Amino acid sequence: MGETAMAGYGLDRPARCSVSFDTPCGSLLRELEQIWTEIGEREQDKDRMFQELEAECMRVYRRKVDSANADRSQLRQSVMAKEAELKALVASIGENTTQFKVNEKHASLKEQLAAVTPLLDDLRAMKEERIKQFSNVQSQIETINAQISDHNYQHDDGSSKRLNNDHDLSTRRLADLQMQLRNLQKEKSDRLQKVFVYVDEVHCLCAVLGMDFAKTVKDVHPSLHGTNSDNSTNISDSTLEGLTQTILKLKAEKRTRVSKLQEIVGKLHKLWNLMESTEQERRHFSEVAAVLGSSEEEITSPSVLSLETIQETEEEVERLTKQKASRMKELVLKRRVELENICRNAHMEPDTSTAPEKIVALIDSGIYPTDLFSLAHTVCKMPLLNILNDPRTFSLAGLVDPCELLSNIEAQIAKANEESHTRKDIMERVDKWLSACDEETWLEEYNQDDNRYSAGRGAHLNLKRAEKARLLVQKIPTMIDNLIDKTFAWEDESNTPFLYDGVRLVAILEEQKLRRVQKEEDKKRYRGPEEAAESIA
Repeated sequence: MGETAMAGYGLDRPARCSVSFDTPCGSLLRELEQIWTEIGEREQDKDRMFQELEAECMRVYRRKVDSANADRSQLRQSVMAKEAELKALVASIGENTTQFKVNEKHASLKEQLAAVTPLLDDLRAMKEERIKQFSNVQSQIETINAQISDHNYQHDDGSSKRLNNDHDLSTRRLADLQMQLRNLQKEKSDRLQKVFVYVDEVHCLCAVLGMDFAKTVKDVHPSLHGTNSDNSTNISDSTLEGLTQTILKLKAEKRTRVSKLQEIVGKLHKLWNLMESTEQERRHFSEVAAVLGSSEEEITSPSVLSLETIQETEEEVERLTKQKASRMKELVLKRRVELENICRNAHMEPDTSTAPEKIVALIDSGIYPTDLFSLAHTVCKMPLLNILNDPRTFSLAGLVDPCELLSNIEAQIAKANEESHTRKDIMERVDKWLSACDEETWLEEYNQDDNRYSAGRGAHLNLKRAEKARLLVQKIPTMIDNLIDKTFAWEDESNTPFLYDGVRLVAILEEQKLRRVQKEEDKKRYRGPEEAAESIA
């Protein structure tokens, strides 16, 4: 039985064991059998112990096989899971599948796992980067949308924010979002530019009106003042609408103040001209005075339309109005003197309605109406120029406005200047005629001088003057005739008589012409007896 058992193990009885004695295990079995033989173990016991050893080896092999089989299953699951994740990532990112395809030449599972792992790591990193890109773009989109819609938006650093569509991270979708972002950024830029234009216009209007710019824009939205950051400036529809309404209100206020100030400045100009204010006195209100001749768009000086400026201008008008009463008599009389000088130089009679004694009486009366023309027409039924000559004048003296009186004198001055200009040609001829008459008078006195031919000092000069005077005197009749013709032509054109110091010039000329005729006749009568006496002698 022992031989049979040994034969089974590759010894003398190979049936005992299938392990070859050429292996280290077989050598140990041979050594074990020898030890058992020396000990004296029975063959049956040796066979039993060999069978136990073989069973124990089988159990060890089975555990190894089971363990290897479990490892293979786990590797297969890992490979399949990673391949599935790889496909999902490729589909989500939308990349080229051939770039991330596992090479089928790898036979073992470990080779397949080693090949798919780096591809999967690359895709995971790519996905994280793509998620950051999506998150960044969507965050900007939501921020701009919140700014446009004027809703508060709090960015939470991405910890709680998740993509609404995590399965689609393709470049196509990213490009669509980026396009949407660019459109929103352009809209934001346009709105921001519009806000800046509106704010600048509000600033200009507030500067002209002397209003608080900071308070005005803060009433629309606090972000419109006190910051230089474009991102903090509100660009919502409500802000744009608020700025638009503010600009309309400021323009309406500017229009009202321009109208009011122009009316006040008009009065101020009249008072300046009336009071003959100097440039130094006007300098303080020079910018305000420019409003009168400017359009609404041209008025841009700071605070020129402020309430303080308008009030100050009104106070100046009131001050000058009070001074006007005290200086009115002086101004009116000064204009009257100017009128008299113009009339005197042109040999015209000044209008008696503004005679100095009447002016003083009217101004000293002290009660003034608002419309003298209306009063004259209603009470006296006559124009202003005639009312002052009416006997009822002094009963209405207290109702005459010195300003109207001054305006009346100014009108008379203008009329006198105009008439003087039309009389210029005739007056120059009159001057020449009067000069010739003076020479004629001198010549008569010269002819009566018995010593005119003496050899005294200056005798030759007088002789020359007498010769010229005789030639000039001969032209006097022609001068008179020409003057009469010119005067008649002037009167026909003007439809009024040509007065010279209150007398019609034609009458004066006709009288002078008649006197010359009589003078000539007297000379002839005087020469008759003299010539008879001379003939007798």
